[in-house]
Amino acid sequence: MKIKIKENALLARLAAYNLKSSTMAITVGRTIYLHNATKKDLLSSERWLRHELKHVEQFLRYGFFWFLLLYTIESIRKGYYHNKFELEARAAETEITYLERYIVL
Repeated sequence: MKIKIKENALLARLAAYNLKSSTMAITVGRTIYLHNATKKDLLSSERWLRHELKHVEQFLRYGFFWFLLLYTIESIRKGYYHNKFELEARAAETEITYLERYIVL
């Protein structure tokens, strides 16, 4: 599966502002959008990359619009940090073999 990475993305900048973070990656479908970080930064951090790739997997599992809806509802109910999709992505950060199934462009 091919994944795209876009640097200097407005969407990621807005997410960074909302979460009060200096750097940000936000995944939509099979594209990872970055703010204040480069593709090299993301690829050099296997933990961060695994986290974002888990979100790609979640989009594929639930479907584009259904995932966005479920993610939004989960965030409203439990907040960003306790959102079940974020918990699953954080758990993926330590799965050593997780990266083997992806090709990142």
